[in-house]
Amino acid sequence: MKRIALITTGGTIAMTKDPKTGGAVPTFSANRSITEIDRLNEIAMIEHHGFSNLPSPHISPSLMWKLSKLVDSLLERDDISGVVITHGTDTLEETAYFLDLTIKSEKPVVCTAAMRSIDELGTDGPRNVVSSVRVAINSMAIGMGTMVCLNDEIHAAREVTKTYTSNVATFDSPGYGPLGIVDEDKIIFYRKPLQRETIEVKQIEEKIALYKTFTGDSGQILKSLPQIGFKGIVLEAFGRGNVPPKVADTIERLIREAGIPIIITSRCFKGRVLGIYGYKGGGLQLEKAGAIFAPGLSPQKARIKLMIAMGITKDIEHIREYFLHSKGGQK
Repeated sequence: MKRIALITTGGTIAMTKDPKTGGAVPTFSANRSITEIDRLNEIAMIEHHGFSNLPSPHISPSLMWKLSKLVDSLLERDDISGVVITHGTDTLEETAYFLDLTIKSEKPVVCTAAMRSIDELGTDGPRNVVSSVRVAINSMAIGMGTMVCLNDEIHAAREVTKTYTSNVATFDSPGYGPLGIVDEDKIIFYRKPLQRETIEVKQIEEKIALYKTFTGDSGQILKSLPQIGFKGIVLEAFGRGNVPPKVADTIERLIREAGIPIIITSRCFKGRVLGIYGYKGGGLQLEKAGAIFAPGLSPQKARIKLMIAMGITKDIEHIREYFLHSKGGQK
């Protein structure tokens, strides 16, 4: 029987309803009870590691970094076959992608969660944990990178996103689809995540802003971000990577005068950003001004990648290489 390290970080899966307020809150005993789920010990030897008991909006990049180091150290052990991590759903995709970029081992890492607390009718947590352990012990999962497994679907960390505020079928990979499924005790993979990559890093830059432009945007808010301490900016643009004219002016000034790397993403959840349009504020003009495009990455994941890249270098052209000449980038 294989040994799986089960790391609990908190989230809805470790919450119960507060009888006074009626709201779901972290419960100290719930993280431990995850290891006592029926049939879990029939599948694998479970080694529990209590990392934290936090709602996922409380998870910070520094905690992701600490978690990455813990996972790497566990996977270095010959007796550990894989890792399963329980986490809140709100920021699960960011943590999963951070781990996917930074973990060195090829052993399976599976992130899971619950949309319903443990004392709620129809709670999905126990099944998600059991399914995730089944994935982690499967030999086909080796080399798949960090995965997200909920509702019997297996998704690549780079591609997956939360799509529904309350439904148990919330996680999806728009434009890609799942890597595979869990069918009772069978794990079926349909494809491999060919765009995954690993970046060796010893530190990260946490002061990265995520800014969403809007119609009529004057660029004044964007202009203020370096003044309050942000070292890099991920900008969620329109369509292929286009912005209002005054925002384009601000982008050019921030790059030219302040040396701030600006990563362009899209508010569309399918397709790639690309310098196609040559009008003022069009993607082609932004590219010529020095902005960096993040093909295929959501804004929140481009932010994670910029944190890691800026932990290595502050040079804009070097940062550009991480986005444009990595797997999935524009070669």
